[in-house]
Amino acid sequence: MISITNQIELRHLNYFKLLAEELHYRKAAEKLFISQSALSQQIKQLEQYLGHSLFDRNNKRVVLNEAGKLFYKDAVQVIQKMQIAINNVQLLQKGNTGQLGISFVASAMQSILPVLLKQFNRDCPNIEFHLEELTNKEQLLALEKGDIDLGFMRSNQVGQEMMIKSVYKETFTLVLPAAHPMSAAAFNHIGELKDEYFILFPNDQSQLYYQQIINLCADQGFTPKLSHRSIHAPTIFKLVENGMGLSIIPTSLATSENPGVKFIELKNIPQQTELYAVWKKINDNPALPYLLEMLA
Repeated sequence: MISITNQIELRHLNYFKLLAEELHYRKAAEKLFISQSALSQQIKQLEQYLGHSLFDRNNKRVVLNEAGKLFYKDAVQVIQKMQIAINNVQLLQKGNTGQLGISFVASAMQSILPVLLKQFNRDCPNIEFHLEELTNKEQLLALEKGDIDLGFMRSNQVGQEMMIKSVYKETFTLVLPAAHPMSAAAFNHIGELKDEYFILFPNDQSQLYYQQIINLCADQGFTPKLSHRSIHAPTIFKLVENGMGLSIIPTSLATSENPGVKFIELKNIPQQTELYAVWKKINDNPALPYLLEMLA
């Protein structure tokens, strides 16, 4: 017995997809470089294989019915997956050539990213990558638009069309002016600094990160008083140095050689900050799987 999947060919899906998007036989046929009658015949054949009509037709227009809408989503995925498979084989034949767009928050470049990119460059030397530092919000927008292939961010609030993977976890670190009386040896908990002003990441740029800061302060019975907001470590350090407030940052950013600030790592708290890799579920860049494999 011949199964339906053995009868349906990729051309059927491609013809159906274009007609579903054009909803006009003549226009779809012209784009496919076939006759209108040939397209009609292929669609009828597909519907016969499925045992169900996919379009509602009348003299004035063609529209997808409920079965057609359901089949369209799956057909698009099959076509895209087939294209990815073809691209991957071609990529292999060409010696792993291609390019990737990668975005990141600043702390990623101080933690996981340099080692990862060094390994990737060694294993796939012919795949070029373009790097751009963006906020969490900017990265999600760039992913949605297809401007980048992979983002490294401190947010797990992504849409259903995205894939997300935790790739790095670390502690928080307190940033103080160098002359501040609190020392690492004398420090017990953040509640000792409840009367100070704080410089924090903006809530709308990193809601998860911001909430973790609020939670670790709440654990000591206070809400931090905000003096300024910034997402850039050099700006934060300069503000702290000039007595504009204290700050709490991912420990990987506590590498400044600025003599005007000092750091105290917050080790004995439940909160830790995570770095996430985020990419679109449907991405036809054949170079992306090579990098994702290194994140496994």
